[in-house]
Amino acid sequence: MTREWRPAVREAMRQAADAEMGPSGFNYRWEHVRAAVTLACRLAELTGADLEIVEAAAWLHDVTKQDGEEHAQSGAKFAAGFLPQTDFPGKKIAAVVRAIAEHKGLWRDEPLTNLESMVLWDADKLSKLGLTAAFHFTGIVLAKDKPLSTEELLADLSSGDWQRKAVLSMHTQPARRAARARLAAYERLLAGLEGELEGRDLY
Repeated sequence: MTREWRPAVREAMRQAADAEMGPSGFNYRWEHVRAAVTLACRLAELTGADLEIVEAAAWLHDVTKQDGEEHAQSGAKFAAGFLPQTDFPGKKIAAVVRAIAEHKGLWRDEPLTNLESMVLWDADKLSKLGLTAAFHFTGIVLAKDKPLSTEELLADLSSGDWQRKAVLSMHTQPARRAARARLAAYERLLAGLEGELEGRDLY
């Protein structure tokens, strides 16, 4: 019997996320993908993108994350072989494969041209911005073997300017608006923590 595609793609991603997690108690990959799926589906509603394409691509976009920089291509290949084993509409599989293949990178110098690819890219990066990102990244850092001080954790969370580049790379209007707000919230949170650690709130 052909498998229903929604539970099938969810289970495939859950297995991949669990395998990646290792001994840590925080499953970042699973949390990230769940957030990306929610955002992708909402963006599909707001932009007119095909919901089935976007949802399937969002569930599977990091299914081969263990392949590192090649995970977008290997994930696309996985989807091309996996989705025909389900009741996912055959005529839409190529679009899912394309969206997964095009989601790589934390920012882009050139925008994507396919709407479903744009939506997946935006959802993936939006889930790495804002308060969601602060909690997810904290979970990742605290799961490491090396103990950290609060100051070291703050420095880790504050490093790099890739988030600003990601904000500027958003394709859809709702994602651009949300990305700006999320980055501002993230920066306020870190600034507030730094101020408390230094006792600046006493003055």
